[in-house]
Amino acid sequence: MGGIVRTYESKLRGACVWASRVVVLCLFSTVLNAQTPVPAPETERPVPILTGNAGFFTNVNGGQTELVPSITPVLLVPLGDRWLGESRAEFTGEFERPDGGGPYGGKVEQEIDYLQLDYIANRYLTVTGGRFLTPFGIYNERLYSIWIRSLRPTPLIFPLGTGSSDGVMLRGGFSLNPKVNLNYATYFSTLSTMNKFESDRTAGGRLGFFLPGARIEVGASFQKELQDERANAFGFHFAWQPAAIPLNLRSEYARSHDGSGYWIEAAYRLSQVPFWQKAMRRTEIVGRGQQLFAGEISEDDAEEYGLPDVNTRQGDLGLNYYVRDGLKASASYGRRFNSDGNVNFWTVGLAYRFAFPLGRVGEQ
Repeated sequence: MGGIVRTYESKLRGACVWASRVVVLCLFSTVLNAQTPVPAPETERPVPILTGNAGFFTNVNGGQTELVPSITPVLLVPLGDRWLGESRAEFTGEFERPDGGGPYGGKVEQEIDYLQLDYIANRYLTVTGGRFLTPFGIYNERLYSIWIRSLRPTPLIFPLGTGSSDGVMLRGGFSLNPKVNLNYATYFSTLSTMNKFESDRTAGGRLGFFLPGARIEVGASFQKELQDERANAFGFHFAWQPAAIPLNLRSEYARSHDGSGYWIEAAYRLSQVPFWQKAMRRTEIVGRGQQLFAGEISEDDAEEYGLPDVNTRQGDLGLNYYVRDGLKASASYGRRFNSDGNVNFWTVGLAYRFAFPLGRVGEQ
């Protein structure tokens, strides 16, 4: 059995090496061959934008009630035609009643998720420097926002390979042929212990293939730790939005020194239900199944990273109602199964999305 696993992992490492070579060749080709288009005369000037989301949720975990207000502002500052500054901070409260009773109390977590400067070299390549979201899998970059995610709880494997990195990233995409588009991201992160800018010394990347006709994306991620155990991590992702029905089907698998696992999630908008259409077209039902296999990690490290320290299975069901553009009400129920004891999770709350221009919009 061990020989089969080693052979399987050897093939996976070979596939990741092949994928990284494809990314390098694509980058080299696009940098050499890309023709910079002559910019058209501009009639409007770009202005900075403050956007983001805010929310208030009540969590009941194993009978313990927790109040979780949060706000995540995002600042976008265009600098000419090719430069863009981006930053996202996160402020999340965690308030509980003390064991003996009394008012709710707790702390407010403050994080800087990214603070980066982008240079749009051409239509195929963007160069990023600073602090950025680690491009491992799709949840961290695309689905993490409370306004976007279909279920309030993050997947069990979310801490594996994700987070923020301090360094340099190259990313972009292009069409391989009319039926297949390729997107890529590769990066290097340095070791940092600075408060709010912590990061590990790693390198890695992600490669994805999108089929516009079928509305399917499949891809793989790889990460090499350049410190401590110098461990490897890899993952796969899948996303499908069928044209015939309002369904979002997403899945990820990740494996690292700290553990491995997967999640599968389906979100279905009830817009095709033939009754109560005014309400149903605003309603979405969600289901997620997931499993985590504990890795070579101590109980204290598992708690720090937000990972279970034993093998865990969990199922979640949720309901979202989009009150209006920018305002969503959510509720969900989940049950976790592991050797530490089975636990129920209840969540209910509101998420609000906002966007404000920080300047006068108009002609130059």
